[in-house]
Amino acid sequence: MTSEDIFTKVRDTLVDALGVDDDEVTLEARLEADLGAESIDFLDIVFRLEKNFSIKIPRGELFPEDLASADAGFVKDGLVTAEGLATLRKKVPHIDIDTFAKDPKVENIKDMFTVQMLCNFVKNKLPA
Repeated sequence: MTSEDIFTKVRDTLVDALGVDDDEVTLEARLEADLGAESIDFLDIVFRLEKNFSIKIPRGELFPEDLASADAGFVKDGLVTAEGLATLRKKVPHIDIDTFAKDPKVENIKDMFTVQMLCNFVKNKLPA
């Protein structure tokens, strides 16, 4: 499956799940800020991606719930630490951590959830 095929199916998935127009779904679009996704929508997106791509997505793998938990010691003064960034790179290779690292405020984590991130994730889950 090509990157373009993956994007098309991801776009269709988001149109169905979020009720947005297909022209709003660009690779750069952020799920919450640009497409209006809410926390409950993330479960629906996971379910629809599993169905549309015939893949299994374990809970927390696509949208980790504890990306920058203060309990894990990866946050200091509202910023994700270098150790936290290194952990994120390992835990969520489908997310663009380099862009986030330029302004690693905890509240910016949600902006990492983009259409491109979904496409990256799906591409990594599909058989080669």
